[in-house]
This record gives sequence, C-alpha cells and structure tokens, in this order.
Amino acid sequence: MRHAITLAARGLGSTSPNPVVGCVVLDAAGESVGEGWHQRAGGPHAEVHALRAAGERARGGTALVTLEPCNHTGRTGPCAQALIDAGIARVVYAVGDPNPTATGGAQTLRAAGIPVEQGLLEAAAAEVNAAWLTSVRLGRPHVTWKYAATLDGRIAAADGTSRWITSAEARADVHRLRAECDAVVVGSGTQRADDPHLAVRGIEGAVQPLRVVVDTNGTAVTPDARVLDDAAPTLIAVADDATPAYDTENAENAANVVRLPRAEGGLDIRTLLDVLHARGVRSVLLEGGPTLAGAFVAAGAVDRVVGYLAPVLLGAGPAALTGGGITTITEALRLDVSETVRIGPDLRITATLVAKEH
Repeated sequence: MRHAITLAARGLGSTSPNPVVGCVVLDAAGESVGEGWHQRAGGPHAEVHALRAAGERARGGTALVTLEPCNHTGRTGPCAQALIDAGIARVVYAVGDPNPTATGGAQTLRAAGIPVEQGLLEAAAAEVNAAWLTSVRLGRPHVTWKYAATLDGRIAAADGTSRWITSAEARADVHRLRAECDAVVVGSGTQRADDPHLAVRGIEGAVQPLRVVVDTNGTAVTPDARVLDDAAPTLIAVADDATPAYDTENAENAANVVRLPRAEGGLDIRTLLDVLHARGVRSVLLEGGPTLAGAFVAAGAVDRVVGYLAPVLLGAGPAALTGGGITTITEALRLDVSETVRIGPDLRITATLVAKEH
C-alpha cells in the first residue's frame, strides 16, 4: 500500500477534477505482478493499469488500492467490476470514496463474494489525495499557501528587495509544487513588484497550471505582463466595477477575465474559489504576498502551509502574513508540522491546519 501511495502521487497536477489513485496487484502467492496509477482525467484508472500489467496472474490475487474502487460508469467503466472480471480474490483499500456518484465499490465487490478491507495507511493515502477529498467534502479547491522568508520572518528587505532570499534549490522545488497543483494564485502587489511568469519550468511532462492574478482594481496586469504569454492559461480576477488596464475587447483577452464582488480590502475569496472549482480546479498554490495570504486566512481558505526558511537575517522588512483576522493569541491558527526537509541551505516546513475543538 505504501508503494501504491507513491504511485498515486505521480498523478498530482494531471488528474483533476478526478482523484489521484495508485494500485498494486499481488498474485496468489503474494508476489507483486502489476502496478499502475491514474495518469490523467478521462484515462484508464489505476486499477485498470495494474490489472493490464498483471494479466492472468491477477486471478486469485490481491489488489491494494489507495481509494475505494469506483462503482460508476463515466468516461471509463467501474473499477469494481474490472476487479471482479479479472478474478481478484481480495481487495484492500485505504480511503473510502466520499463521492456519492462513485461510492459503493466495496459493496459491489462484497456482493460478488470478494473479501474487502478498508483503512490500511488511510491517513497517508488521504494526505496525497487531500486536494480531491477537500473538493468533494467542502465544495472548493484545496489551498496550499507557499512563502519564502528569512529566519527572522522577513519576505523582503526594508527597501523592498527580495531576490533572492532562498536558494536556487528551493526555487526549483517551488516548480515541483506548481506542477502538482491545478492553479497558481498571486495578488496585485506581487504582480507589480515581480511581474511573475508563474508557469512550471524544469519539470518534464508537467501539466501547466492555470495562472491566476487577483487584480482587484484591474491596474496591476498590464498588456505586456509575462502572465499573458502562451506558456500557460491565465485568469485575471477583477472587481465587478473595475476597468482592466489591458484590452478586454479582444475576444481572447476577455475570456481570461472574471469579475467578482468586492470584499474588505480586495475581492471575495470564497467566490474566487467557487469560480476556480467550477473550472475543474481542485488544488491551488497560493504564492501571493502577505496581503493576499491574509485574505485567504481570514476567509478560512488555507489548508496547508509550505514555508521555505533561509538562514538569513534582515532585521526589517515586511512579514509573510498581514492580517488574517487574528487579533489575539486565542485566535491563532495552530498547525501540525508534517514534514521538515533540508533543501540546499534552506529548510522547507510543511504544516496543515489543526481542526479547532468545539
């Protein structure tokens, strides 16, 4: 199952709006004879890839799957039936399928006389599939806030300079994060300061994420902005009463603009996430500055934080987070650190929000 989870992770960034799934098939003697993962939306599911690799050796064997085998016919057939037809004698899956249109695979398998077990490495499998699970359970994309800072918490010097706080190795790792997400989001402050490109570089075969700029007043994205090139699709979010600085009468540009209601200090974040979810976005990488990060935090829309800390001291300059609706220590958002990794000279810390007790 641990290997199946590793296989599932290979599909990050390329399967939306579907989940990432991995599968390993063992023959009757317990030897691994087939493996696979869901590689792209509309393509064969993990179980189908693994069963094809196993061939006749799957008969009488065991299938280990990270997600309950699906029970419905969409662009592909039901995986529960494929397992039955292949003669699988036992199925073990990690996470139950919360999608009401696809759940029921375990019941179908049991009805066919196949023993089914649930829960093996469930937490690890759920973590790799956090984006899809969030989208099903909460009806919005899963949001990872990424930032880079010094050890004293500064994201730029007092004069505004910030290139480069972290190392080349850390910056390359950010491209991996981008490749694993469906959309990359920045705000007008980052757009003005950095004119970011936001596309994935250096990762072969990566599906380019949707580049999203939250440009409330429509003044940060200029006609020559790098995000308007053809390296990846782009969406500019502006207030419903704003007039963007670039040509929206052009049909191609107009399709890249979405108008949203204003909220305190910017746009309504929940509405933005609704729009992205409707476009099939299941995972968002928030790369914006402290103001946009604060707006997402205040909206309760940050699920995971990835911080790159450089062994650098600045003593002054902006902090990584501004606002967030937190005014006292009892309102602090508590995080559970799931990983700390050395990336070149820097430290990458990954943490998820701890559910508040009621």
